[in-house]
Order: sequence, then structure tokens, then C-alpha cells
Amino acid sequence: MCNSCSVLFVCLGNICRSPAGEGLLQHSIDTYKLQGTIKIDSAGTIGYHSGKPADHRMRNAALNRGIPLLSLSRKITVEDLHSFNLIIAMDRENLADIQRMAPHPTAKLNLLSDFLGDDWPSDVPDPYYGGDDGFEYVLDMIEAACPSIIDSISSLNDPDQ
Repeated sequence: MCNSCSVLFVCLGNICRSPAGEGLLQHSIDTYKLQGTIKIDSAGTIGYHSGKPADHRMRNAALNRGIPLLSLSRKITVEDLHSFNLIIAMDRENLADIQRMAPHPTAKLNLLSDFLGDDWPSDVPDPYYGGDDGFEYVLDMIEAACPSIIDSISSLNDPDQ
């Protein structure tokens, strides 16, 4: 496993998809008994919700699965692109916004869908303006990606990867 690995999930406002990514990956790490080996955080490409908790609908949907979402929203910084090992964007628009921030980040940039099979969409849909099913679907997507994310973390210190 990577020594001092760090993963940052990024969506637009950091109140639905990325805090869910943070919470679900932390839950997976706890399940696999890997606590203390991976730092996990989340951020948004906009700072509109900075300092606020995740949307109450996402918190409730995650809590129904036994996963508390405790983070507070923040905006991604250029420093994040150099201090995290892996940054996972929830959709192509967020990824493009991240790529425009710094021409040569040291972090590896991926879409969440890079960790999923072809039967999933390329973009994690934003559930904010939809119903409860959208929040459940986002959680399903992230949960399905977590094992592959954990597997990929093990190769982050490997210079041949």
C-alpha cells in the first residue's frame, strides 16, 4: 500500500457527490482495515457552499447505508493539485475545470468512471435537482468504484505505473 497516500474527490459544489465519495471510500478503507494509510478529502470547483455540510438528502441516503458524511464543503485549490496523490473528478466538466487550474499537476487526475466498468456512465450525475433515487444511484456508483480505487492506490508509489 502507498505510504502517506491521499485522495481528493471533486464535484461542482462539494455538497453531494464528492462528500459521498469521501465518506464511502473512508468506509471501505475502514472495512479493509487500512485506517491511517490513506488521507481522504473532498472539494468543489466552486466555493458557493464553503463551510457547509453535505446536502441533507445525501447525508440521509448515506446514513441509511451506515455511512456518516461529516465533511464541510470547500473549494479546490492549486495546492491540492500538488499535495494529493490522486484526484477523482465526478464528471468531465469538473475534470476540465481542474485541468485548467494548473498545467502540470503532480496529482494523478481521474474520473470516477475510470474505476468502473463500461456499464456505468462516464459522468456521475448531479442529484441535486432530482429526487431521492438520484442520491441512491450516485452512492451505488461510488460504492462500485471503491474497490478499484483502493487497488489503484497501491500502485501510486510504484514508478512503473
